[in-house]
Amino acid sequence: MTLLLAGDIGGTKTALRLVDAESSKPNPETNFTTLHENRYVSANFIDLVPMVRQFLAEAEQGLGYAVSPEKACFAIAGPIVNNTSKLTNLSWSLSGTRLSQQLDIAQVSLINDFAAVGYGVLGLKPVDLLTLQVGKLQTDAPIAVIGAGTGLGQGFLIPQGGDHRVYPTEGGHSDFAPRTEIEFQLSRYLIDKHNIQRISAERVVSGQGIVAIYQFLRDRQLAEESPDIKQVVRTWERETGREKSVDPAAAISQAALEKRDRLAEQSMHLFVDAYGAEAGNLALKLLPYGGLYVAGGIAPKILPLIQDSSFLSSLIDKGRMLPLLETVPVHVVLNPKVGLIGAALYASKL
Repeated sequence: MTLLLAGDIGGTKTALRLVDAESSKPNPETNFTTLHENRYVSANFIDLVPMVRQFLAEAEQGLGYAVSPEKACFAIAGPIVNNTSKLTNLSWSLSGTRLSQQLDIAQVSLINDFAAVGYGVLGLKPVDLLTLQVGKLQTDAPIAVIGAGTGLGQGFLIPQGGDHRVYPTEGGHSDFAPRTEIEFQLSRYLIDKHNIQRISAERVVSGQGIVAIYQFLRDRQLAEESPDIKQVVRTWERETGREKSVDPAAAISQAALEKRDRLAEQSMHLFVDAYGAEAGNLALKLLPYGGLYVAGGIAPKILPLIQDSSFLSSLIDKGRMLPLLETVPVHVVLNPKVGLIGAALYASKL
């Protein structure tokens, strides 16, 4: 038995998973056995160490025997420098060396959370994916990963021998590229509203982007607000600070899915168009014939809109390059724990 500890650390919640990665299994990347898993409110702990200790004590109680992980990997939403990280939304300052010493785990590595998603796609099963475009798979080609959630993550994988190396990027902060008159108006609206010089793709293709698009269409009076969505958005606009009592992006997307709010439907149509176009931009730069994976928290929640709207057509609509992009396999990641899977896979390679 080879015990690995994987973690996905967020400002609000932290997920931990203990797995058995017995190397004698025929395909360890897809056959890890989860022994124990739990989620915790991050702010309830002064540091990761007491949380992990509690988790391991719970695991021992549930399993009925002592557990001692040999390796650990923690995915963190933020930059990693020399295996250290200072979390943005928590007072935690983490070091792989310190965690190794205090938790008595021989090897501990910290990686960017989107890098963990990159590794995680290697361990997904067919049931974890929805294929939008079969394409023509080339196993020796790059793999691209894009994911809209709180922000917009982008990364890629390069085959190396019989393995892959994952590279996170800051591609979500590249320029938003309007393609239609309405998107040009949206870009100008955001520039004027925030008094800034440029708009990043992340300002449009993210949870905050959904709200921004809604506000733009509302303020241009392109459709009327319904009372329930109006109340959610106005409450969100009045509240200050990071902690909000409502989630307008979720309310807008749900109303669009249920086809009960015209303004929400228009907002999500514009959002999905922009999301597909940005995924296509990433595909043009990498030519990921190994697959383009759409991850992040938003896509699985609006799956009917991704499938039935113009996401794929916006992705491949790149003029003379359309025939190339039609051969790229495109998948939506349905498994919300892909980051945990990736952290476990990375730990196994330490």
